[in-house]
Amino acid sequence: MTITEALEEVTKAESIEKKPVTALTALNEAFHYAKPSSFSRGLRLDLGNTSIILVSGTASIGANGESLHIGDFRAQCRRTFQNITDLLASEGATWHDIVRTSCYLRDIDRDYAAFNEERTAFYAEQQLDPLPASTGIQAKLCRPELLVEIEAIAMFRNNREQ
Repeated sequence: MTITEALEEVTKAESIEKKPVTALTALNEAFHYAKPSSFSRGLRLDLGNTSIILVSGTASIGANGESLHIGDFRAQCRRTFQNITDLLASEGATWHDIVRTSCYLRDIDRDYAAFNEERTAFYAEQQLDPLPASTGIQAKLCRPELLVEIEAIAMFRNNREQ
């Protein structure tokens, strides 16, 4: 099922089961953020036998909500990929289910080459084929020390073998 077909199913359905996605051992909101948070780390939508996971912008954040690897762009990339991996795993999904990413870099001119090297290495390690669709965007991120943030969309069949 394509994203378009899944979204068409959404318009036909009376209600869609929505479930927040979390990976509390990997990342959490910063202690100083208002509680409850105004967004979900991710959202799972179940449409018949297809699920879609929408991963909110995810960065190099630790289990206590702290920013990790301040000043180390490559380490922030690796932690960001790991946090997304953990979010996906909490719902039985993997990077093989990712169909799209949006990648936000604080300074795209300075960091894009390093980002692309880290992403290419990570995708090779995951043995992804085909690769997800992706967009790279320069953006001011929510914390000044964060250098990269990634959001993702995963789709998978619920009846597959785990």
